[in-house]
Amino acid sequence: MKCFGCYKKVKEGYCLDCRKLLFNGLRISHILPFDPPNNETLAEFQSYSQRFSISGVQLKYSLKLKQNELVLTGSGGQYIIKPIPLAKQFAYLDAIPENEHLTMQIARQVFKIPVAANSLIYFKDGSPAYLTKRFDVRPNGGKFQQEDFAQLAGKSSDTHGEHFKYSGSYADIGKLIQQFVPASVIATERLFTLVIFNYVLSNGDAHLKNFSLIRNDEGEYQLSPAYDLLCSIIHSPGESDTALQLYEKDHDAPFYSKYGYYGRMDFLELAKQIDIIPLRAERIFQQFISKKDNVIKMIEESFLRDELKAIYLKNFQDKIGRLAS
Repeated sequence: MKCFGCYKKVKEGYCLDCRKLLFNGLRISHILPFDPPNNETLAEFQSYSQRFSISGVQLKYSLKLKQNELVLTGSGGQYIIKPIPLAKQFAYLDAIPENEHLTMQIARQVFKIPVAANSLIYFKDGSPAYLTKRFDVRPNGGKFQQEDFAQLAGKSSDTHGEHFKYSGSYADIGKLIQQFVPASVIATERLFTLVIFNYVLSNGDAHLKNFSLIRNDEGEYQLSPAYDLLCSIIHSPGESDTALQLYEKDHDAPFYSKYGYYGRMDFLELAKQIDIIPLRAERIFQQFISKKDNVIKMIEESFLRDELKAIYLKNFQDKIGRLAS
């Protein structure tokens, strides 16, 4: 069988590396001792819940380690679990856990993007859930200060309306990084990498609240590990390619005006606007082109069913093709 964290071959559950990454080396079962929420138990689960963002349809619940077992908790949470949503207005919602897990693993393993530690896990009834370890929790139980870019930009439903988190551009995020992060050169390159990643993996829901800064032990802001990465087009086929503009008036740029989608020159203009050295931007581009086969292999190894692997792969190949333009 395959490790439910990284796809390595294992005899059961999680490999040693994933147990160290997720559970401090403890041997934790990949099967939870309880069933997922349903119409009868939803009220009980709600006490451990916060809203997640794929258009607000998915709930997430807080877990902590108690001895050698993961249990639901209302306080002191160390993990977040996202079961299959109960809502029905999007396609293939039963595959969201495998989708998010695959996309996060591609980010981590193929492109070396710092991400929240994560895995798949299963409820007692066999249904899958996405599990992620909280990166804002200190070893002593306290929390690191974290602020997303809607907060940093001063945007809320009161100031910018119901869709405030989709108001702005990735260039705006880059400029906020330059304002708040001492090591801004490194952070803006990470942002640029993430923007391209979300584009080629067809994540059209990478909005302002899906990027954050977090304070380190020295009290300085740095870009947080990536989170909430998934191929959202599987579940929302008619969505836009990106949640935000690349930069102001990018749709008026020559390439977009001609073809109706972003190409290489549009991303290079974004790099220019957030002061990334052209040579560095080209190298970041090249890693996406050169690692195409690695992504394809990981899609094939994933726990997605074949029908959805084909959709995932088709959209990835289409977007990679656009980057050559």
